[in-house]
Amino acid sequence: MVAAGVVFVALLAWRSRGWPLIHDVALMHYVAWRIGEGAIPYRDLFDMNQPGTYLIHLAVLRALGGGDLAWRLLDLGWLAATAGAIAVFAAPWGALASAAGALLFATYHLAGGPWQAGQRDFLLCLFLIVGALGVVRWLERRRLVSLVWSGAVLGAGISVKPHAALFAGALAAVVAIAAARACGAATAGAASAVFVGALAVAPLAVLGWLAATGGLAAWYDIVVHYLIPLYSRLGRASPWSVYRWHAWIPIALGVAVSLGAALQRRGAGARHLVAALGVGYGIVHYVGQGKGWEYHLYPLAAFAALLVGAELPLALAARRRLVAGALAGVLAVSFVLLGAKALEASAAEFWWTREAIVREVEADLRPRLAPGDTVQVLDTTMGGLQALFRLGVREPTRFLYDFHFFPDEDSPVVQRLRAEFIRQLDAHPPRVIVLFERGWPAGGYERIERFPALAARLRERYEPPVTRADYRLYAKRHDP
Repeated sequence: MVAAGVVFVALLAWRSRGWPLIHDVALMHYVAWRIGEGAIPYRDLFDMNQPGTYLIHLAVLRALGGGDLAWRLLDLGWLAATAGAIAVFAAPWGALASAAGALLFATYHLAGGPWQAGQRDFLLCLFLIVGALGVVRWLERRRLVSLVWSGAVLGAGISVKPHAALFAGALAAVVAIAAARACGAATAGAASAVFVGALAVAPLAVLGWLAATGGLAAWYDIVVHYLIPLYSRLGRASPWSVYRWHAWIPIALGVAVSLGAALQRRGAGARHLVAALGVGYGIVHYVGQGKGWEYHLYPLAAFAALLVGAELPLALAARRRLVAGALAGVLAVSFVLLGAKALEASAAEFWWTREAIVREVEADLRPRLAPGDTVQVLDTTMGGLQALFRLGVREPTRFLYDFHFFPDEDSPVVQRLRAEFIRQLDAHPPRVIVLFERGWPAGGYERIERFPALAARLRERYEPPVTRADYRLYAKRHDP
């Protein structure tokens, strides 16, 4: 069965080799490209993502390039590393537990299709699992070096998604309590200091990079005045609206059976504790963000995959037929449900439709632009920025998307952003403005009328729009 699982995952990976680079990843590629060309993050590029994400994308652009294949290599390589970390974490429970966890997570990821490839929360899983592994190694062997690399890796994860600080804080509490029980308060303080010190290295290094480039003040302004008070409330969905909910039923059952069986035989150890903390963090990570987006489930999926088969080898060896049968059934059902979805997702039909939109925008813009011309896209994830990235064309303002301007319209922050956008448009009028029909979290073309200053400039300074199926092109009028 394990051999069949390996072959099936390899088949899914092979079928995914041609997935297009699309959606959020394309946006981060544009940002990384602009940073590589000298733009100051946050000051020249208004975005809510954290700098660790930009650095990963910048590294990929410089090492592998910006094509679809380069990102497939990154995504599949990262998946292999994360699955390997899950296998190493589960190794003391038995080879079957290691294989089950690694294969289940790999199947889960490949079932998500192209829009999950290289998502930030997927990238975060490797940092979380390796960080958790370092803490359990310290709990088992008491070697401080394990806390050093564990904290360093988790700190790198925080620079990608700051939410990981919650999990790091829980692990820091585990370290402090375990050290105090074993050796007293002084040793607990030393162990905690080592872990927290290592944890702080990557975030401080990233903030130092921002300060050196001149983007630190702008980053602080976006986080404090926009991200936390406004963006965090934008597009919120029901916290229990879960993608692929039918697959989560057997997975949740498997986690409960494994933890219950370990507690019943009084064999739950440090690895069970830390993995259970990871599951709890995964739930908070998803529910706390409140967007209902599938990729926010990744940390939960990683730690759940770890635990689903954890008791299976011991249950088989001890002839605990009820537990072994339940876990084997859970794994079989999970693989069938996720595998069917993965086979369907491998065709990537929906995302090839999105790719066609990007190519259409490129074809429309190319003959309209001269060297040095700029284009402003009013879009979120429909492909406008991806077309600019491929064309090597920048926007004249720092605003990558248009959704900042429409919700909370009476807010002083939004009014300030609107005024800044209009000033930058007036100072450097783009040759073309591309307005996508689909706004986020809602709205169509009519949303522009709720931004009177922008609507007036489109009427007065740009030709009547050329309308395509998904967007409109506004070409600048030629003044005598």
